[in-house]
Amino acid sequence: MQWQGFARKNGSIGIRNKVLVIYTVECSSFVAKEITRISNNMDVECVGFSGCTDNEYAVRMLISLIRHPNVGGVLVIGLGCEYVQPEWLANIAEEEAKEHAWMFIQTEGGTRKSIDKGITLVHEMLHALKETPRVPMNMSDLVIGAECGGSDYTSGLAGNVVVGRFYDMLIEMGGTAIFEEIVEAIGLVDLLTGRAANEQAREEIQYTYDKALDYCKSVRQYSVSPGNFAGGLSTIEEKSMGAVIKSGTKPIQGVLKVAGKPPHPGLWLLDSTPDPYWMQFGITNPNDNEGLMDLISCGCHIVLLVTGRGNVVGSAVSPCIKITGNSATYARMEDDMDFNAGFVLEGDCTLDESAKSLGRMIADIASGTLTKSEVLGHNEYFIPYKYQEKQVTLPRKCTE
Repeated sequence: MQWQGFARKNGSIGIRNKVLVIYTVECSSFVAKEITRISNNMDVECVGFSGCTDNEYAVRMLISLIRHPNVGGVLVIGLGCEYVQPEWLANIAEEEAKEHAWMFIQTEGGTRKSIDKGITLVHEMLHALKETPRVPMNMSDLVIGAECGGSDYTSGLAGNVVVGRFYDMLIEMGGTAIFEEIVEAIGLVDLLTGRAANEQAREEIQYTYDKALDYCKSVRQYSVSPGNFAGGLSTIEEKSMGAVIKSGTKPIQGVLKVAGKPPHPGLWLLDSTPDPYWMQFGITNPNDNEGLMDLISCGCHIVLLVTGRGNVVGSAVSPCIKITGNSATYARMEDDMDFNAGFVLEGDCTLDESAKSLGRMIADIASGTLTKSEVLGHNEYFIPYKYQEKQVTLPRKCTE
């Protein structure tokens, strides 16, 4: 499977060629969204951070989206008195040799003048991006992320399982796969650490798991009870099995933090939970789109959302493929759902056949075919206040 991607000056290859309109504070969000709406082009999308004060996590997210291979141009809009300065972000786009511009609404003279200028700048960027070089691309060049939400029993029996089988195939072809939701892996630490590619990866997984367990205890959301598959799993263990199985069976290369890029191909675990101190405030992924944006911040060209009961969201920057293991959900929400893994439960195909079919769909979408959410104009995003270290920092070992 091969198609033409968009070559970036830093050596990366994108599957889309988007102009990203970024607002740096809620006060500039209206102007940014109006520029995006009036531009009336599916390759123009809006993302932003509503906060006025400093948040290193949010800044890191925005920087990662600017550097994303699916983004070719960036227009950054600020009010003029917020912490996150648009010029900082535009300079990063310049360093990446991408189309770039920035403005302050206060300096431009208000809403109407800023919108008019922004539309002109976006049109200039779109014109320039028509000259983006095209290069061959295949599955080994892809980074794919996956999470699940709105789950039902079919997610654990089919939806997540098919994704896991596809992940195995993707990695065998030299690609990169990322899975997250470590809080849904409570009870499965031995399974995860047993798949560590090396000792460093094992320590990272153990540390990340322990942090997630402490978080779950702090919010008293889950209680883990003994059980085994034959004797009857607890509710949390059943959910854990379903969530982790989407990672497939390949060795886990290590743990990524939000906005961290995989150093090399293979399977990676993304930790999106907050640092230990902030756990007391119950800050974790508040919705599916925050989780999807976390995956996209790690460079995912495409994100997979497994949802047994159905979901209608898409995602900014990278196409979102919505997968269900429930054929009734697919039939009821066919305008929104992309892939039906329910055929496996009905005996109409094997897991391998379904995974290969998913792979063909992913290749088609990477080559330019639109997802259901792209057709409908869904490109949701969510960047909240959060506090998280940039990389896994293992506790220092005491030595005699």
